[in-house]
Amino acid sequence: MVEEISPEEVKQRIDDGDDVRIVDIRPESEYERGHIPGAVNIPMNRLPTEIDRHDWDGDVVVACPIGKSSVQAAKLIGSYEAVEDAGAVTSMAGGYEAWEYELEENE
Repeated sequence: MVEEISPEEVKQRIDDGDDVRIVDIRPESEYERGHIPGAVNIPMNRLPTEIDRHDWDGDVVVACPIGKSSVQAAKLIGSYEAVEDAGAVTSMAGGYEAWEYELEENE
């Protein structure tokens, strides 16, 4: 079972400067239109082949459109052996649909 974290908790952790990596699994075009500040984009269809290209130190929060596919992605990331020594791998409940804060855009 993957733990879920509320968008409010994610925002608070970002504001507090916590060591948390936000992984946005939406398609690149959606990510570029706006994403959680500091999020990295690893589209779900590329996650299995790109998982070993990323640093997984600290806690990881996975975000998707409505908070469903992020649960599956969090399970995949959590099962990756390089993540064993990392912090918690969670899913953002409600996804971007529930995110009521400012989004960062790619210039």
